[in-house]
Amino acid sequence: MSPSRTCETCGTELPGRGRRPESKPEQGGRPARYCSDACRQRAFRRRSARQHGTATAAAPFPDRDLPRALDSFVGRGRELSRLRSLLKSSRLLTLTGPGGVGKTRLALEFAAGLRGAGDGRVRLVELDSLHDGGRLAQAVAAVLGVGERGGRTGVEVLAHALGDRSTLLILDNCEHLAEACAQLAAALLSRCPRLRILATSREVLRVPGEVVFRVGELSLSPAGEDDDPAAVLQADAVRLFVERAAGRAPGFTLDAGNARTVAEICRRLDGMPLAIELAARRTGALPLTDVLTGLDDQLALLTDGSRTGPGRHRELAAAIDWSHRLLDPEEQTLFRRLAVLVGGFDAEGAAAVCADGEMQPRHVLRVLCALEAKSLIVRLPGDAEGTDAEGTARFRQLSAIRAYALDRLAESGELDSTWQRAVDWLTGLMPPAADQLFADQAGGPLTEERDNLAAAVAHTADRDGAPDIGLALALARVRFQQEQLTAARVLLTEVLKRDNSFRHGGAPLALAARAACQQADPAAALRFAEQAVSVERRRDNPAGLANALDARAAAKLGRGEFSEAVIDFAECLAVVVTLGRPRDEAWCRHHLAWALLHVGKAAEGDALMASCLPLLREQQPWCQSTAALHTAGAIRLALGELEAAEGLFAEALRAVPGESFHALYPLEGLAIVAAEQGDMKRSLRLFAAGAQARQRLDTEPEAAWQRQVEAATARAKAALPAAARDGALAGGRLLRWERLLAYALRAGDAAGGVGDAGAESPLTGRETAVAALVAEGLTNREIAARLDLSASTVATHLDNVRDKLGMRSRTQIALWVAGKERLGAPDGALRRDEVS
Repeated sequence: MSPSRTCETCGTELPGRGRRPESKPEQGGRPARYCSDACRQRAFRRRSARQHGTATAAAPFPDRDLPRALDSFVGRGRELSRLRSLLKSSRLLTLTGPGGVGKTRLALEFAAGLRGAGDGRVRLVELDSLHDGGRLAQAVAAVLGVGERGGRTGVEVLAHALGDRSTLLILDNCEHLAEACAQLAAALLSRCPRLRILATSREVLRVPGEVVFRVGELSLSPAGEDDDPAAVLQADAVRLFVERAAGRAPGFTLDAGNARTVAEICRRLDGMPLAIELAARRTGALPLTDVLTGLDDQLALLTDGSRTGPGRHRELAAAIDWSHRLLDPEEQTLFRRLAVLVGGFDAEGAAAVCADGEMQPRHVLRVLCALEAKSLIVRLPGDAEGTDAEGTARFRQLSAIRAYALDRLAESGELDSTWQRAVDWLTGLMPPAADQLFADQAGGPLTEERDNLAAAVAHTADRDGAPDIGLALALARVRFQQEQLTAARVLLTEVLKRDNSFRHGGAPLALAARAACQQADPAAALRFAEQAVSVERRRDNPAGLANALDARAAAKLGRGEFSEAVIDFAECLAVVVTLGRPRDEAWCRHHLAWALLHVGKAAEGDALMASCLPLLREQQPWCQSTAALHTAGAIRLALGELEAAEGLFAEALRAVPGESFHALYPLEGLAIVAAEQGDMKRSLRLFAAGAQARQRLDTEPEAAWQRQVEAATARAKAALPAAARDGALAGGRLLRWERLLAYALRAGDAAGGVGDAGAESPLTGRETAVAALVAEGLTNREIAARLDLSASTVATHLDNVRDKLGMRSRTQIALWVAGKERLGAPDGALRRDEVS
């Protein structure tokens, strides 16, 4: 077989001698140099123009290839597919994002994959060294190789030269010349109908018709999968680190020993490509653990970038400084002060922390929008395009940008005053003690600000030698609600050590009791709870006493002292009734009902739940309503009302927003119901899946509930033959969270499904046929001959395949096809009869 050749005009691969379509047998003589008559004519016009010193109207610009990268391009498959779609429908496409996110590299990789990239129809104009917007047109003309003739200058020269040519002009690094670039783009697009412009900028150009594509950080590996190198390597950020590290330390690979460290390095760097590449350069000189430790001072560690790249990319600080110098004084003031808000911020929080005599509160929102437009803050993802649960937009600074801003804040002399405003603001967010009876079990505004709260606690500890007691208690509550029990108890130890005057009453002791209960430490739980009750009885504070009694009752439940727990819950309810607080009264009734269930008084418990469940469903946070629904389901289960119990457990499971120990109780309830109904295989699948989830979350159920679960599991195992039992248990262990929820809620046969590759194909029949022939190794021209299509039609089908599958290369498409065949594609998914 002869070596592969390409068309000398457009670069299309030419068929070899052994693979020429049968309809066009190869003739004798010289090998073909062009793929079509059109390319042959274009080459003839070029030669003629060079011989006579003239250029025809259709001649391309002087040859100047796009720069070729010397290292591999990693990831961004979805972005490339999206850019292809956008450029089909828009003529001005602007890639925006912070410095170092990879805008230029993405633009060049995208352009290199376009048809026509090799024949002068794609031109790159690098603007980083141009500082005078008045010379922009001349800089573009120089790249295009056109001069001033016939009295034409500036934009006139460019418009005449571009004419009706099909051209993609890449304007790289526009932010410091944003106004000049906007004016030039508008003028050229209005006069050159076949011109398209791809701009990269840290700030949008704000031209009518402009489509903005925000280039985000590289994907990161899920936090729970760091021990699995294969799972970690799925993240683009990790793959980039590994490839660049292997270049500095030949033989470097990702394995079980370093996967966790590499994943954490990439997370600490927010998936920023420039930062990751700079960190990877250190692997030749430093162990990975030292690289991770060095990220405490990112700007000092991440230097020594490529000598051939732009100066602003040779160290991380330079990349950020380039953007900082383009800000006006008011923007610089807000930019540096936001550095203390490590957990993100909305406009209200930013105003509370950053506004003073120099920065007016009413200006904060406008300046925030300007910083976001200039890619120095990013909008946080949320339920509705970067909004929190209340619909408020939240932003954050990426870690490297925040480190730079913090240095500028220290230089300005405003560090202490800004931190003090942050502490005062967070203290003001804490609700008064009288407003929340069971504060440990209720959310609040500080839940959203938990990272800022943790930073404030650390700051006060560094400043004063010990954390602020009120902030530390608030953070302990948040950690308890997040199920980070060890962290909560560490904070509470410090609070209890310093709160000698019991300024917060028995609240810290009650929270310590609840945390000890969750960690299966009943002795410590009862000790803390007894102290809390004693403190509150001395204070003569009914609300505090009710909270302490509730904690002591929970501790007694954990010790199996059910009758004593009923007494405490009953006293707690009696106290709360006198306070006239219906929601808290409903919560107490629920707890008393749970205790009554354990002393064999399910009917009394059912009556209590009937009186409180409607209110708890509607007005309480999801974690409390879920617990109440589980209690109601467990009581109905004890009463033998299996259908009602199943409905309540399912409702509780649906209420939990993610994988949490709150979801495991109703999940296990559904397993018990299935065993009682005789569906032993379903019961064992749910038991096994629940046990796997508890192991992942490192949580244990209450002892009484665990005994009930274990008894039902034993009955289900005994009722099945060994093979059926083992199969059901194995099937349950394979159910990951989303499929487990679907199976538990009977939303289809989730236990028997297959992966995405086996799903119905998104491709049309013709696109599937093209993909199948790509998998066989055929070129576009060979596919065209096989399917009796033109080569351009095949190329269009192939673009559609890439866009629909989110893939870049022919190899990826071939692997997708192979996966469909291996799993057994649905009827019609791979129509071999169309391609044979």
